[in-house]
Amino acid sequence: MKILATILLNISLLTGNPICEQANISVLVKDVQTGRVIDEHRSENVVPPASVMKLLTTGAALEMLGPSFRFTTTLEYTGEISNGVLNGNLYVRGGCDPSLGNLKGTQAFLYKWVKAVKEAGIRAINGSVIADMSLLDGDATNPNWLWEDCGNYYAPGIFALNYMSNTLNIVLKSGPVGSVAEVIRIEPNYPGLQTINHIRCTEITYDGAYVHGLPYSMERYLTGSVPSNRGQFGVRSDIPNPGWLLAAHLTKYLNEAGITVSGAASYMAERGLEFGVRQLIYEHKSDSLGALLAETNIYSNNLYAESIFRYLGLNYGKPGTIHNSCEVIREFWRQRGISIKGALIKDGCGLAPQDAVSAETLVQLLLYMNRSKYRDIWIQSLPVSGGQGTLSSLCRGTVLEGKIHAKSGTIAGTKNFAGYIDLPDGGQWVFAILVNSAQGKARNVQTVIQQYLLDVYQSNK
Repeated sequence: MKILATILLNISLLTGNPICEQANISVLVKDVQTGRVIDEHRSENVVPPASVMKLLTTGAALEMLGPSFRFTTTLEYTGEISNGVLNGNLYVRGGCDPSLGNLKGTQAFLYKWVKAVKEAGIRAINGSVIADMSLLDGDATNPNWLWEDCGNYYAPGIFALNYMSNTLNIVLKSGPVGSVAEVIRIEPNYPGLQTINHIRCTEITYDGAYVHGLPYSMERYLTGSVPSNRGQFGVRSDIPNPGWLLAAHLTKYLNEAGITVSGAASYMAERGLEFGVRQLIYEHKSDSLGALLAETNIYSNNLYAESIFRYLGLNYGKPGTIHNSCEVIREFWRQRGISIKGALIKDGCGLAPQDAVSAETLVQLLLYMNRSKYRDIWIQSLPVSGGQGTLSSLCRGTVLEGKIHAKSGTIAGTKNFAGYIDLPDGGQWVFAILVNSAQGKARNVQTVIQQYLLDVYQSNK
């Protein structure tokens, strides 16, 4: 009875709080070593996981591919090389690498590609550089995502060729209250892109601007409001066609290196009739999957998660489809004894509002990964409370700072966490706390969850 009373007291900090009392909540806290339930509330009820969904994707990828796996992008050509002239096309075949020229790196890899072309004996190209994005189907944007998200940097199209984090920076200049912010430039330059700008300068003190658009479209709608009289600042958008932009940049680098390219950069979204067999010039390898998973989970990178998700779908056939990716994830965890009854899997990153997972499913998954031969890499891929990434503010300055390794998920009125808690005696708990449709901002919901975590920890450690 004492244990039951403690559980009821603990969980009431969530269910009885005015912010959360009408929310859809699913909670489970277990002792890893003994399996004892520390706390529980509607643990089998499915709720939208937001970015906690990335645990299903990254866990499956680590187990299926291994931490040393690297995405491969290849340079190939068709036609013949005669006296240093390639009478044919140079192809960049995409392999779903999310990290090509990412915003934390540089485009220095293009110099290696140019060098490889030279070493193949090519001094001129009587043809074009063509981005081959045919490994995936044409659904670059998940149809289950919201229109208000599509076109923003955090919800870019997913292609077999991703480049520069699939992100554009639209530089604006803020003016007087009531005026329309002026578009100054786009970085990197994307020729032909039209911005339809309705961003107003107001008295707000935060960035309330949004971008809307679809893959391949040459129009981006800018809406919302920004602080007035603040000078220049950037609003991040997606890149409509990152494969084409990569082909255009490679064409520029080749020309600057003295390898003239006669044709304009182009792309192919699906395989068609081609003349001649392609010859391999160079293979570009990404960083290890272990490193990519750390970026995915610590910083909740949707591009990385969704690219990995789409790549896993290739296990069911080519070109890769969103449907196949969903089925691969579901079947992978089902075969490993993880209960996914009632779970809805619509994407790999958690942007789809139709995604639904229970606390029970997440705890089972976390327990499975805690027994994995890749356990250490898995744990290292998760952000740490009070540290870097999306858990930097959770439990900072408390007894739980540095003791929680977990994935968070955040949307309006929703805050979710799932991961591990290290105990003073060397033991460990596994937990999932999903709070959806709360009556308050996400940061206020986090405050409630933090107090709950501290109370459970102090009363049960």
